[in-house]
Amino acid sequence: MFAASARSRLSTLSRPRLPPTSLLARSTPAMAPARKASSVPEGYKEDLSKGKMLRFEDSLPHLPVPSLEETGRRYLKSVHPLVSQTEFENTKKAVEAFIRPGGEGEPLQKRLLERAADPKIKNWIAEWWNSAAYLGYRDPVIPYVSYFYSYRDDRERRDPVKRAAAIASAVLEFKGQVDSGSLEPEYLRGQPMAMNSYEYMFNCCRVPGDVEDFPRKYSAAENQHIVVVRKNQFFKVPLVVDGQALNVSELEQQFKRIYEIAQPAPPVGVLTVADRDHWAAARKTLVAADPANEQALQEIESAGFVICLDDAKPVTLEERAHQYWHGDGSNRWFDKPLQFIVNDNGTAGFMGEHSMMDGTPTHRLSDHINNLIFNKKIDLSAKSVRSQLPDPKPVTFNLNDAAHEAIDFAAQYHRKQINSHELVVQAYQGYGKGLIKKFKCSPDAYVQMVIQLAYFKMYGKNRPTYESASTRKFQEGRTETTRTVSDESTAFCKAFADPNVSREEVVKLFRAAIAQHTKYTLEASDGRGVDRHLFGLKKLLQPGEKLPSIYEDPAFTYSSSWYISSSQLSSEFFNGYGWSQVIDDGFGIAYMINENSLNFNIVCKRLGAHRMSHYLNEAASELRDVLMPDLAAQAEKAKL
Repeated sequence: MFAASARSRLSTLSRPRLPPTSLLARSTPAMAPARKASSVPEGYKEDLSKGKMLRFEDSLPHLPVPSLEETGRRYLKSVHPLVSQTEFENTKKAVEAFIRPGGEGEPLQKRLLERAADPKIKNWIAEWWNSAAYLGYRDPVIPYVSYFYSYRDDRERRDPVKRAAAIASAVLEFKGQVDSGSLEPEYLRGQPMAMNSYEYMFNCCRVPGDVEDFPRKYSAAENQHIVVVRKNQFFKVPLVVDGQALNVSELEQQFKRIYEIAQPAPPVGVLTVADRDHWAAARKTLVAADPANEQALQEIESAGFVICLDDAKPVTLEERAHQYWHGDGSNRWFDKPLQFIVNDNGTAGFMGEHSMMDGTPTHRLSDHINNLIFNKKIDLSAKSVRSQLPDPKPVTFNLNDAAHEAIDFAAQYHRKQINSHELVVQAYQGYGKGLIKKFKCSPDAYVQMVIQLAYFKMYGKNRPTYESASTRKFQEGRTETTRTVSDESTAFCKAFADPNVSREEVVKLFRAAIAQHTKYTLEASDGRGVDRHLFGLKKLLQPGEKLPSIYEDPAFTYSSSWYISSSQLSSEFFNGYGWSQVIDDGFGIAYMINENSLNFNIVCKRLGAHRMSHYLNEAASELRDVLMPDLAAQAEKAKL
């Protein structure tokens, strides 16, 4: 596990905590396929032997390698507003030494270009990034990596048994498409996106290793079951009995029976929320305690997905967020990619493990299942066709003293981790995407400036800010960093706070700031950001080679220390979404931009989440008020 001091020095090269990838407001590929399933986008070829879902994978472009010059130029622009002029001059010298012909970066760039051209490698960064950012990360996945969605209430299913059965039925409909390969790919501006991560969605699990974790994928055909956990006790629920799939009524019977028979059990699941080194050792302890425990682990890890029936009744948005983000830390198996949480009052949500899959696939899944349920696109009226079903099978662990000690340690560790954090939800009802579009602004860039303005109000300065951008237009693509802070954004924040600057000038600077943010975001999504390129170049240093001065420059570490880690996933089916901060001195701000509302999930280590929530509310309202006169003038002009 990283010490707190090490976590505060995260850089572009070793930043393990990442928010789920954002869905840019200008394009929402997870909401629905963007074209007819039968059409082939220009420049792409179909390989139907891979199935509909993966038919474009081999014709997706490869992630590009930017030139040293363009990365150097873009990097300097991103650093300039963050450091003093003297510090910037030192950074310029380091960058010039790195990018000039024959300079420090040239041999590294040559090696990276060779790696990118290797026909055996589909994406030059994929293996490195999965290891450095996720599988090699040793801090606990909760609170630092995994993320949650809070689903809106289902008025027709306040009974948790019915809610769980409806969710499970809808998930299984989606799972059937993934397993068969018949799911239509996602598209971004008409271009198909990489779908390889969907192969890790169902019947998969992250497994702890001594040095690095690894994903374990199981056959869906050979593991036709899900796992349900209640009062820390796991149950194996078959999806097929006597050759016939369970319908919604029969799933409901299974869940009802679990509510009846579940007894409080030692919280083995809490081991999955310990730091990864402890969990790796504890897993060996479990197996050594009784060989039967190996089978119990396999039954959980091979399950299609997990449903957690929680003994809780959250009401407020903060209560729900806490419940889906971590719960009590025990009634879970945090290594599973998909966990659906249903509470005793019928509220429900989702928890996602991040290592092999970002937020866009699970966002699509969650929107799909909620759309089926709320818009009555799935038949949830089927009655049981069998008079009797076997009871769900308990997944039993036989524990010795060493296993109990490992569990107790993990439980105490988790409580300490969560108690060091604070979480606040700002459910802003003043306006949403509808009004922002009338202002002729990118909704995503607009809200990023709201966040910058709120931070400036709180601290009197702007600090390095991360927003995730999707690079799934490339083979095996995941994310790139959008560096939000720019000369334009800092000028806007300073002008907004200065009463001597006219409203017209503030608006002019604001529009320059959102234009710059949009430009950087599009470049990042096109594989031409700063952070992944510099990461890849440093990975290719050979033993004994001198570290280039760009990496030793203090501005390099500071400019990639994410005082704000942000990302957007918007859905009318959600009332919350979030994760943690990435450095101890920073905030994690997950946000949703819905038609008539904004939602911010604010997490930090006791820095003042309530105060940040206040400033976000204030910034959103004040920015609206600054822009409204222009909108009113446009309306008046239209009348003439």
